[in-house]
Amino acid sequence: MDDDYEDETGSTIEEDYYTFLNVPRNATTEQINTAYRHLSRIYHPDKHVADVRKKIEAEALFNRLKTAYEVLSDPHKRAIYDSLGVKGLETDGWEVTLRQKTPAEIREEYERLAKEREERALQQKTNPRGNVTVMINATEILCPYYDEFDEKILPTVEVSGISMSQSIDAPITVRDTVTLSGSLSSQKGIGNGAFSVSGRRLLNKGWVAVDLTAGNGPSLGVKGSRTLSQKVFANFGAGLNLRSNGIVPTFMSSLACQLGKHTVGYLTYNLAGSARSMSTTVEQNTDRHHFQVTLLLGIPHCYISAAYTRKLLEQELKLRVATKVGTFGVLAEYGAEKKISKYSSVVATVSVGVPTGVTLKLKFIRSTQTFIFPIHLSEEIIPAAVFYATVTPLCVFFVVKKLVIEPMNDEKRQRKIDKTKEVNRERMAAKKKEAESSIDLMSATFARIREDETKNHGLIIELATYGRSEAEDEERFDVSVPLQCLVRNSQLNLHATPKSELPGFYDPCVGEDKTLRVRFTYRDQSHSIEIIDKESLQLPGSLAAK
Repeated sequence: MDDDYEDETGSTIEEDYYTFLNVPRNATTEQINTAYRHLSRIYHPDKHVADVRKKIEAEALFNRLKTAYEVLSDPHKRAIYDSLGVKGLETDGWEVTLRQKTPAEIREEYERLAKEREERALQQKTNPRGNVTVMINATEILCPYYDEFDEKILPTVEVSGISMSQSIDAPITVRDTVTLSGSLSSQKGIGNGAFSVSGRRLLNKGWVAVDLTAGNGPSLGVKGSRTLSQKVFANFGAGLNLRSNGIVPTFMSSLACQLGKHTVGYLTYNLAGSARSMSTTVEQNTDRHHFQVTLLLGIPHCYISAAYTRKLLEQELKLRVATKVGTFGVLAEYGAEKKISKYSSVVATVSVGVPTGVTLKLKFIRSTQTFIFPIHLSEEIIPAAVFYATVTPLCVFFVVKKLVIEPMNDEKRQRKIDKTKEVNRERMAAKKKEAESSIDLMSATFARIREDETKNHGLIIELATYGRSEAEDEERFDVSVPLQCLVRNSQLNLHATPKSELPGFYDPCVGEDKTLRVRFTYRDQSHSIEIIDKESLQLPGSLAAK
C-alpha cells in the first residue's frame, strides 16, 4: 500500500509509524520492540499458512510492520523520520517502503521520476534563453498632431521596432560547451541580424571562450575569466570586426574585488572602434537590498548612475529606483517586479528623462524567456504622461489579477483538489480493504484476548466505532476487534494521535472531524466513552475522569 495519501485540500498525509505500533513518539527501544513482537504474532505469514488468501494479506501487513519497526528501531532513520517524515527517508525519489507498492504503482512512479529527470537534464544541458523586445511609439496619444488647417489628427500607435534573440548550450564534454545564438532586429524599416557560435572551456581557475559571429560583417573574438585570489577575479575580451569600411577592434577588461561580505567593486575598460570608456562600479547585494553606483568616463559620453532595489520577500515583490546623469542628459527610473507564479514575473518601469521624455517599459519573464515592451509615451516630460505611465500598469495588473490570474489559479487548484479526491477514493477503498484484512487476521488473537478478559472480569470491548462525529454507529467503521486486540492485562492505552493509522483502522472521512466511540464492560459494569480523533484514551483509567 502507499505510505501516504493526500487529503481533500491536496496536502500530504503521511503514514504514522508510531500510531501503527501504538507507541508514543518518545517511546523507548523496549516499548518499540514489545509492540513489534505483539503485532508480529498477529501478522506473521507463518501464522496463516493454512489459508493462502490470509497468508498473502498477512505478508503485505507484515511488510508494513517491518518498515515501521526498521525505521523506529534505527536511531539515524528515526531522527530523520521525526524531523522530515517519510519523505526525509527517500533516496532519489524512492521511498523506503517501495516494496509495499503494487507493480502498477511502481511503474507509474518510475515513469514519473524518469520524465522529471529527462526534463531537468535537457534544461540543464541546453539552457535555452530567449529575449523578445517590441518597441511601441504612443507619443501621439498624449501629444496630438494637427494638420495645416489646425485640425487634430487621429492619434496612432505604431510598432517602431522589434528585436528577437535566442541561444542554446550544447555540452560537448564536462569542460567544453558550444553555444549557438542568433538575433534579429528591425527598427524604422531597417533590419539586421546576426548568428554566433561560441566555444567555451572551463579551466582550473576560470574559463576561456572563442566567438565567431556573422552579421554586420564577420567578427572573431576571444574572452575569458580568471580568479586571481580568493577575493579578486578578472574578465577580459578582445575581437576584430571586419566591415566594409575597415577592421574595427574591440577590447574589454574588468577587475573585480570582494570589498565585504555583500559588496563587490568593479573597474572596467572598454574599447570599440573610436568609442572608449573606463568605469568603476560598487555593488552591494543582500537578501533585502540591492544597491549599485557607477561612474563612467569615456568618449563620447560620461555619466554617473545609482540604483536601489528593495526586496519584499514575503510579498514576492521588488521595488526599484534609479537615476543617471551625464553628457547625454538626465534620466530617472522607478518600477516594481512582482512574482506571479513559480516561474513567472512581471516588471513595470517608468523612465523620465531629458531629452528622452517619458517611457513605460513592461517586461514579462517566464523561466529563461523574457518579453519586453518599451512604450514611448511622450518626447517631453509632461505630468499626464508620468501619471498614466504610473497608474495604468497598476490598474491593468489588478484587473488582470482579478479577472485572469486568480480564476486561473483557482481553476488549477480545483483541478488538483478534484484529482486528489479521485485518487483518495481509490486509495481509501484500498485502505478499507487493508483494514478489513487486518481485522480478519486478528480473529484468533481477538478470541484469545476476549476469553482471557472474560475469565478475569477485565476489559471487554462490546462495540467500538470510528468515523464522523455526528454519524450513527451504523454509518461508522466497526473497530471493536482491533481495539480488543490492543488490550493488555485489562488495560487499553491509545496515544494523542490520529487513530486512522492504528492496525485495523482506516480514515472513512478524509478531512472531516472524527471521533472514536467505545462501549465496554469492566468488572462486569457497562460503560461508554467518546473521544475526538487526536485525544488520548486510557481504559479503565479514563473512567474516573469521565
